[in-house]
Order: sequence, then C-alpha cells, then structure tokens
Amino acid sequence: MNWQTLIFDALTYSMLGYSLLLLLCYILIGVYSVDEIKRYLNKNSFTDYRLLAGSTEAPTISILAPAYNEGATITENVRSLLSIHYNNLELIIINDGSKDDTLSKLILAYDLFQINYFYNDQISTKKIRGVYKSHNKVYRKLTVVDKENGGKADALNVGVNIASNNYIVCIDVDCVLEQDAILKLAKPFMEQTSKRIIATGGVIRIANSCEIESGKLVKVRLPEKLLPRIQTLEYIRAFLLGRMAWSRLNGLLLISGAFGAFDKEIVIKAGGYNHNTVGEDMELVVRMRRLMEELKQPYKVSFIPDPLCWTEAPSSYKILGRQRNRWTRGTIETLLLHKVMFFNPKYGLLGMLSYPYWFFFEFLAPLVEFIGFLTFLICCMLGIVNWSFFLVLAILIFSFGFLYSVFAILMEVLTYNQYNNNRDIFKLVLTAMIEPFIFHPFVVWSAIQGNIDLLRNKNSWGEMTREGFDSKHKKK
Repeated sequence: MNWQTLIFDALTYSMLGYSLLLLLCYILIGVYSVDEIKRYLNKNSFTDYRLLAGSTEAPTISILAPAYNEGATITENVRSLLSIHYNNLELIIINDGSKDDTLSKLILAYDLFQINYFYNDQISTKKIRGVYKSHNKVYRKLTVVDKENGGKADALNVGVNIASNNYIVCIDVDCVLEQDAILKLAKPFMEQTSKRIIATGGVIRIANSCEIESGKLVKVRLPEKLLPRIQTLEYIRAFLLGRMAWSRLNGLLLISGAFGAFDKEIVIKAGGYNHNTVGEDMELVVRMRRLMEELKQPYKVSFIPDPLCWTEAPSSYKILGRQRNRWTRGTIETLLLHKVMFFNPKYGLLGMLSYPYWFFFEFLAPLVEFIGFLTFLICCMLGIVNWSFFLVLAILIFSFGFLYSVFAILMEVLTYNQYNNNRDIFKLVLTAMIEPFIFHPFVVWSAIQGNIDLLRNKNSWGEMTREGFDSKHKKK
C-alpha cells in the first residue's frame, strides 16, 4: 500500500466519521423537536389570546424597526405594524440616515412633528437628529427617530435607548407579521418559571408568491420560483426542527434578526447590539447568555413553533450568495468573540454543547465539504478512488438528507399545515430531491467565500435588493 492510498483512506474514514456524527446529531434534533412541539401545542390549546391582547397586565413591549432607504414601501409597512392588536405597545421606527424620502414620507403620511425628547444614552450610538410624534391621536403609539447612518445594529441600539417599555421586539421593517404574533411572542415572558426568559423567537416563513394587501397576509402560497421554494423547505427544517430541539435543551444561540423579542434590561446590561459584526442578532443572544452564565442566574432563551413573521427570500443567486456570505462571516465573528466558552464547563451547556456544535457543524461543515470535494477530484485524477465505497456513502448521505427533509414536511403538515393542498406538498417533496444538487453546493461555496472575505477583513453587508410585495403579490 503506497502513501497516496494511505492518505486517501485516512481522509475518507475521517470524512465518514464526521458525516456519521453529524447525521446522529440530526436524528437527535428531530426526536427532540417532535416532543417539544407536541408539548407546546398541548399547553397552548388552552390559551385564549384575546384576553391577553387587551390585558393591562400583559408585558409592555416596544417594537423597534430600523429603516434605511425604504421610501418605496415605508408608509404601508408602518401602517401594517400599527394595526397590530396589543394593549401595551409602542412602535419605534428608526430612520438610519436614509438618503431617499423615507423620513419625508413618514412625516406626511402620519402628520409628524419634532418633539423635545430626553435621550437616555445607555448604549453609545451615532447622533440623533430628531424624534417625531404624530398630531393625530390615532397614531399615538408611533415614534419616529431620525439619526445619522450607522448600520442596523446602531439603529437598534438607538431604539433600545428610546424604548420606554420592559421588552423590545426587533423586526425588519419590510416583514409581514401575523395579527397575533406579538401576543404569542409575549406569552413566554408571562409564564411563571424558575428561569428568567431573556429572549424569545418564533418561526419565520417565506412570503414570496403569497398575497399581501396593505401590509397584511391575505393568502399563503408556496413560492412559484424554485430558489425561494427551496428556502421555504430550508426554513421549515431549521425552525420547526432545529430551533425547537435546541429550545428544549435551552441551548439556543440564535434568534432571527427578522423578528425576535428580548428583555430590555438584560440587553442593556450586555451592552446592546455589536455594530462591529455583520451577525449582530446571533452575537447579542450569545452575549446575553454568556452574561447570565457569568452572573450565575437561571435563564432561558425560548422559541415557539408558531409561524409569526413572513419575509421575502432572495430569488436570485446573486442576492442569496451575499446573504449566506454574510451569515457565515457573522457566525465566525460571534464564535471568535466568545471563544472563551469553547468546551469551558464554567458556561454549562452553553460552553460544553451549544458552542461546540456551532463550531464543528455550522462553521466547519462547509469547509469539510469543500476540502472533501477537492480531495475527491485529486483522487480521481490519481485513479485511487474506491468507487463502490464512494457510491454507497453518497447514496447514504443523499437518502438521509432527503428523508430528513420529508420528515420536516410531515411535521409541517401535522402541525400548522400552511401549504394545505397535495400539489404543494408534492412540490416540496420534489424540492427536497433536487436541493442537494442545486442549492446546497451553492450555499457551501457562498460559505467558503464568506471565510475568504473574513480573512480579507471585508465587513460590509452587501446590497440586499428585494423585489417587494407590492409588485408581485397581487390577487389574481
């Protein structure tokens, strides 16, 4: 046996061991998620959210919505947020130095005037130009803040400083919320437990091809285009299975930046959003958890399986690549900032399980796949590939991935069943079959580019152009 064969065998069995360990993790995640979803559905079957909506005892919530160059849709987006039925609520729109007519449209549409406002600078931010309220009492819940451009994290920190309520909900201004989204997101904070709820999140769904009227979801439709449809399947897997399982373990490291609720006091103690990372949503959750571990206070990051928020997914590979590049850089930056927790028993499950999982299977997985692919090409050129072994391994991995996706689709059908006709389910199953050949390789390559851009100290978000709901989500 020559050295080439020895190296090939070592790499092959290393990849096999890594793959089997990853598959085992996915099996455990699937099992844990089923039990957690059943528990949640059973408990919430007795909840009357109408009582919570009008209750003066409900948690006080401030919605923070950063806006940058959103002039084309800002009026309708704010109208949608103002229509949310919740008693103890304020809506804070943060105009992050927009260069278009975002602010002027808000002033005109909502009869705004500038007020004198005491600004408690608990978290350092860019300069505030002005704070606006409405002459019209109908819009008394609305506050608009105009500030110098500083990015999403800086805008959210301004919102935290301005917010007068105990809990904050951070949302992308162009997202569409279910009417009871805030009610369901607030409920975990009200439940009496031995652990303090420091953050909670819910399921994000893909709104492409859905009917949206006046900022409200009218009819759910499976995306017509292939790329958004694949992301629909991906989101079902990630939210309905992955995050539910980690929530049960109390090991969740990420609340989606598109829609999540936080205990304002803990956010401020942790120092607010970090504007030096492109993954500010994940980094804040990790930092809040780290703080609670260091203070030795019992806490929990909660997650609920209800579809609460609908957002537009990238429909072009160009925009999708930028998004996944940024997600990769944000993940690595967060792991580096909190590397002290890596297999550190001082941080309990956070240090011994959550952080290692993200390191080995979220950060390293694309690198392992890419190196494995390059190794395979080299071995093909050297003629030392054991084709029967390779084919068996490839079929095993593909079959598991497909069955895992089908399992996620089944869980969706048995729970919330948003795509409730057989044709849509059949399309999702077909999507699960072609995803490994079209979508997954591109996502891996985007992650590799993210690693390279991080080494080059590239820290920009990249332009995330959206087609918008108004132009393509009309009733037929």
